Parts: sequence; structure tokens; C-alpha cells
Amino acid sequence: MHLYSFEKLDVWNNAIKLATTIYNYTKNFPDEEKFGLISQMRRSSVSIPSNLAEGTARLTNKDKAHFMTLAYSSALELLNQVIISKELGFLSEEKYKNIRVEVETITNKINSLRNHFISS
Repeated sequence: MHLYSFEKLDVWNNAIKLATTIYNYTKNFPDEEKFGLISQMRRSSVSIPSNLAEGTARLTNKDKAHFMTLAYSSALELLNQVIISKELGFLSEEKYKNIRVEVETITNKINSLRNHFISS
């Protein structure tokens, strides 16, 4: 089976893992958050690897860097939603810290990738 270039990126694989984690954690959120935080967190978590994948298909390094910026922004959006979820008592301190570590790892890798495209 052919692997596309984005599938070979560690950061994309990390982002897929994070999205899966978010889906699993939000299963336990209150039902009234179905169209609120659950939806927002799931969309922003899926947006990270989606933008990474789309960026690799772009022809110019400027376009590639732009999609890395979008992926980075989605990661910070997710972190904001995770902080709110912790404050509301929907996420334990342990789950919050685990997600925060994953987001930090992912954003560092996205920054490196973005800088690579900018300097190339």
C-alpha cells in the first residue's frame, strides 16, 4: 500500500493520536455539551492532522508553511478548549496534563516543519 508523504510525518501521526484521545475523552462529557465543547474540541483536533495533510499537497513552500500555521493555530484552539474543559470539571488534572504535553510536542514539531518550509 502506498503511503502519502503526510503519513510519514511523525507530527501527523502524533496529531492523529491526539484526535483519537480527544474523541475518547469527550465521550464522558455531559450530554448538553454535544453541540458545544465536544463538537468544538473534536473539530479542532481533527483540523490539526487535516491541515498537515493538506499542506503537504501544496506546491509552493509558502503555501505549505501557511497550512502548518493553520495546524498550529488549531492546536492552540484545542488547548484553549481543554483548559476550559478542565476548569468546568469535565477533564481530570491528569488528562489535562497529558493533552497539554501532546499539544506541546505537536506544536514544536509543526514549528520546525513550518520553519523548514519558510527557509527553503
